[in-house]
Amino acid sequence: MEALAVRLSGLDPYVDGAIRIVAFYDTLMRRRVDLPALARASAGLAECVAGVRLHGTAREIRISPDGREAPAPPPPASTTTPVTLDEEEIGAVWLERPGPPNPLDDVLLERLAIAVAATLERYGPARTTMADPALVELAISSDSDEAARARALRLLGFPGDLPVHAVAVRSRLPLDQIAGLICPARPVKAAPLADVGAVLATTTDPARLPAGVRAGVGAPGSPDRSWRQARTALRFTTPREPVVHYTGLGALALLAEIPRDVSRGNADVAAVARLAAHPDDLETLDTYCATGSLRRAADLLHLHHSSVARRLEQIARTLGIDLTEPAGLTRARLALTAWRLLDD
Repeated sequence: MEALAVRLSGLDPYVDGAIRIVAFYDTLMRRRVDLPALARASAGLAECVAGVRLHGTAREIRISPDGREAPAPPPPASTTTPVTLDEEEIGAVWLERPGPPNPLDDVLLERLAIAVAATLERYGPARTTMADPALVELAISSDSDEAARARALRLLGFPGDLPVHAVAVRSRLPLDQIAGLICPARPVKAAPLADVGAVLATTTDPARLPAGVRAGVGAPGSPDRSWRQARTALRFTTPREPVVHYTGLGALALLAEIPRDVSRGNADVAAVARLAAHPDDLETLDTYCATGSLRRAADLLHLHHSSVARRLEQIARTLGIDLTEPAGLTRARLALTAWRLLDD
């Protein structure tokens, strides 16, 4: 490499500089230096502050050309490059150069980003959110023995002393983005499994999820049990309640254990299925069951309460249930939930 750089130096100073930068970072990577050393070497080479930030841990390193930690607050970066690992952006590197950027700054940052990704991959489990689906499936499968499950969790980067939540997700958004929102502090791993996204995390914050995401959250503990709970909770999600915690279902979770043929044969469930042919009536019933109040349902439906009352009278006749009685309202709620569970 050095001999090639010498031959090219007389032809194109930019190419010569770029090759020397590549050789510089190749040497650092062979020496297996850590992130602070990478930032320190980069700052010395660039003769300005160099920075490294990891999205998952919020860790940030800023080093001055003299090798010391740069003072805060930082000025705007003059040049920035993302750090990617397994096609996922996991951080960024930048220079804080006063005045115009150096023509070789882009080359320097590109090599620094590659070196940062290689360092992260070398010193432990990959810092990416997405994981090998086979490894995730091994961790959550009820067929795995405890030794295999523990090994899978260790390879995924989960500490052995922390319980793991499983989250079952359906969304059009990228799964790594959803996982990062559910558990911004890490560790978190995600993988697509058949028709659903699987997320494993030590902590969960589903309130951060954007509209349109359906998520079932299992209780912390054994990943296989938590995953079964998460899949069950996902079945109970609706547009009105897009995130469901298994622990919040209580006795309602028993409905998921009823065989589908039994549910379909139930008179109340069959009546709700017939009602589904009329979306307005189904929405009215759903809203009334969720609120238990005629006036509150009218407010949510943006209708006059008398209009909602007339609809409910017709719905009651169709169902054969008196919706004004507590027992009738309970029947309607259970039938509506059981009908939804048929559409898995």
